[in-house]
Amino acid sequence: MTAPVDDLRVAALSPEVVIGDVDANLGRIRDAVSAAARRDARLIVLPELATSGYVFEDRAEAERAGMTADDARWASIQEVIPADAVVVVGYAEIDGERLYNTAAVLTHDAHLADYRKSHLWGAEKLVFDVGAEAGLVVDTSFGRLGVAICYDNEFPEVPRRLALAGADVLALPVNWPLVPRPEGEHAPELIQAMASARSSRLPVVVADRWGSERGVDWTDGTAIIDEQGWIVAFRAVMGATAVLSLAAVREKSLPPHNHLFDDRRGDLY
Repeated sequence: MTAPVDDLRVAALSPEVVIGDVDANLGRIRDAVSAAARRDARLIVLPELATSGYVFEDRAEAERAGMTADDARWASIQEVIPADAVVVVGYAEIDGERLYNTAAVLTHDAHLADYRKSHLWGAEKLVFDVGAEAGLVVDTSFGRLGVAICYDNEFPEVPRRLALAGADVLALPVNWPLVPRPEGEHAPELIQAMASARSSRLPVVVADRWGSERGVDWTDGTAIIDEQGWIVAFRAVMGATAVLSLAAVREKSLPPHNHLFDDRRGDLY
């Protein structure tokens, strides 16, 4: 890996996803990644279960839409990833008799890692096996990448754990079902992501779904949140893009008297 960078152009993408149509979904993912690459994005994030769709009738249907980590079809995406870029994309991972809700971390030359979701939401518990890690940190060409999936981020311990492990940015593939909220307010999941970004000075790249699937309406919450917890890009048709300051992320001091991590009182909680 090369030396960490101070500034990082990121993209959060939300191509159309059709449940069960893996090959067509992979084609749309490839096109979206190609477009983001032309905008010089070095971190590109796509939604949870982007290759398969989400609202499965049962585990058997999810297995039919599953892929293995070494599936030859990953190459169609990898070949359009620039040499210095990283792509995070959600898929239904088949591993022997097990099935996971997984985020693949891909480069042009490697399948760097797979993070298996450890906090399963709703009917996911009837479909997927539970992952063994609370988020993942991966060394990349631009720095340390944190990865979590959707409901994981609603447990404050997860993004804080990743920040303490040295993550420079959090890739967060999600499928956020639309829920009622007061007029003019952001989705609650987005507010939680903003809060976690601010509390650990850890920017978050959220790739969400739009439209609906089998009666479930999606939030369309695709967003890029900077290290201060502010939304700096939101719901763009071709994908939200922004430049994040990783130099600011790595400085946890709050002059003149405070420090985000040193001020924690581990003896009290």
